[in-house]
Amino acid sequence: MSCAGGDEAADMMMCRCASCGVAEDGNINIKLKKCNACHSVRYCSVECQKEHRPQHKAECKKRAADMRDESLFKQPESSHLGDCQICCLPHSIDHKQSSLSACCTKMICNGCLMFNLIRERKEKLEPKCVFCRKKSFLTGKESELLFNKRIEANDPNALRQMGTIYGAQGNFAKSMEFLTKAAKLGDAESHYQLGMMYGNRLHLSAGKDMKKARYHLEEAAIAGHPEARLQLGIVEVENKRMDRAVKHFIIAASSGETESMKMVKKGYESGGVSKEEFATALRAHQAAIEATKSPQRDEWEKSQQGNVPSKRK
Repeated sequence: MSCAGGDEAADMMMCRCASCGVAEDGNINIKLKKCNACHSVRYCSVECQKEHRPQHKAECKKRAADMRDESLFKQPESSHLGDCQICCLPHSIDHKQSSLSACCTKMICNGCLMFNLIRERKEKLEPKCVFCRKKSFLTGKESELLFNKRIEANDPNALRQMGTIYGAQGNFAKSMEFLTKAAKLGDAESHYQLGMMYGNRLHLSAGKDMKKARYHLEEAAIAGHPEARLQLGIVEVENKRMDRAVKHFIIAASSGETESMKMVKKGYESGGVSKEEFATALRAHQAAIEATKSPQRDEWEKSQQGNVPSKRK
């Protein structure tokens, strides 16, 4: 690692052990390791790190909190759902607009699923998964076999789905077991569900383990989960930390989350949100929703209202 940089004092801190002052030297096998929490100082040994801990603790805690906030309050590039695997458009954050394929556990928008089905019927083709091309109509045993294979492969979507099934059955111990596995693999929805479970699902400021609830909700929010961010905003309102609440609501609203947009509007009406912030959030909110629309998805929505999809050449 090079110690050259813009800040001479900071460079010297990173080039020497923060406790004993020894410099990194590859020739005599002295390698410095960063503090895992703040990454702002380095140590030559575990003993030096423990010895320096009383001096470094307060600064470390502050720096780690600042780093966490940098990640937490960064506008995500997209929602946790990502793009449809077929049309490559962003998924709507309304879960009813997309479906999880049982065979490959890929999330496909319902517009693509519907028009693939129309094509298959028109051309008299055997129904197949629009993504992996396995046959669509599986027996219960076939579907279960494929699903279990995805679980054995540690597919986070399959693990989360199993956790959700156990949760619906009231087996919360097994539910949390599978959701925790999926969360460790980076699944934002699993983090969100765990956050709600640890928060007792009823009132986030009076849950069973609010430290874990906050951690999982923050992990979900960082990964682009707007509903998790909405919940964090509500927690901050209850804790009277309005500046943090407003940040959460604006970021979630900018991702297309409607309830958060309502909270931003209330903040504007009460004077807690500036006119510029409100206008920016509103434009971003509308743009995020528009980005998820397509003719195929519009036709699917019409079909759910009892209208027949129009014929296309």
